[in-house]
Parts: sequence; C-alpha cells; structure tokens
Amino acid sequence: MTHLYIIRHGQAQSAVEERVAGIKGDTGLSELGVEQATRLRERLLATKEIKADIFIASNIPRARQTAEIIAPAIGLPLLLDEEVQELRPGEADGLRVQEYQERYPRYWSDTNPFTELSPGGESWPEFVLRASRSLERITTEYAGKTIVLVCHGGIIQSSFLYFFGSPIVVTPAVIEFETKNTSITHWERGNFY
Repeated sequence: MTHLYIIRHGQAQSAVEERVAGIKGDTGLSELGVEQATRLRERLLATKEIKADIFIASNIPRARQTAEIIAPAIGLPLLLDEEVQELRPGEADGLRVQEYQERYPRYWSDTNPFTELSPGGESWPEFVLRASRSLERITTEYAGKTIVLVCHGGIIQSSFLYFFGSPIVVTPAVIEFETKNTSITHWERGNFY
C-alpha cells in the first residue's frame, strides 16, 4: 500500500496582505502560519502518527517554510518539487488582489475554466493536469512507501479529481471545499495500478 499524506502549508503572509502569490509574490508564512506549522510539528512529534519514507515540498516559500518547520517530526531530508506548486498566476504574481482585478478584469472565471489567471498563467485544466501528473509521478516512483507532501490547497483539491478519476475540463463542485491551513489529507493507494 502506498500512503500519501498531503499537508497544506500554514497561513501565508500573502493571504494576510491579500496578494496573488506564486513563486515571485510569495513571502512565506505569516506569524499565525508559523504558529500553525509549529503546532502541527508538536502534534506529529507527540503522536508519531506518520512514519514517512519520503518527504517532499513545493518550492514556493509558504510550503517550503511549513515543511522546514515540521521537518523534525518527519525526520527525513526534504526534497523540493516545483511541479507541486499552486496554480501559476503569470503576470499577476505579486499584485494585491484588488489591483489584479482592476488590471485583468477579463481573466479567471469560474464559468470559463480555459481562461488563465493572467497572461502567462495557467488555466484550471492546465493546472489540474500538472497536479495530476505530479501525483502520478510521485505515487509511482515511491510505490509501496509512505510519502509526506507539503504543498497547496489547489494540489489537494486536484488530488480528489485525480484519485477519483473526475474530469478536469470543467471546474467541478469539489473545488468549492476549502482545506484548512496545515490540514492533513491521507490517501491510500493499492499496488495494483
């Protein structure tokens, strides 16, 4: 059995500042985000509920920083993976949300999933395809192992689409659920695929 534990990063400073935050606009965790990650580390140290073989994180600062904080509870070297980044925003990266909405009013629509967030960014189907390929690669490469992946809410949402075999072309109802900061999503996958 392959076990995949997907941990969402702690609260990002960009969320507090209401910024679009890809690799360029992300400045790491907020004070609350550091506290959330620290509490998760303490929980994992106390419960020893995850005995990981592989430890991977997105290279976006908020996920990387969360992983670095919980690392003592995982006890493994951290591997960074740019393919498990959140949806790539393109030119909007780093803008305040209000400025983004004013500058790019025709971009990103729940009714048109093929529209990217801004020029140079990903559309919903492009993002879910990248996320799904990444999950396939990781769970295949480390089949039969326990994997901890620290990443983003969009990757977690995409994991439901991928593992349940849902279509990625339309924005599904599952996108409406929100994973909480430092939440743990646990997938088990048999070695029959």
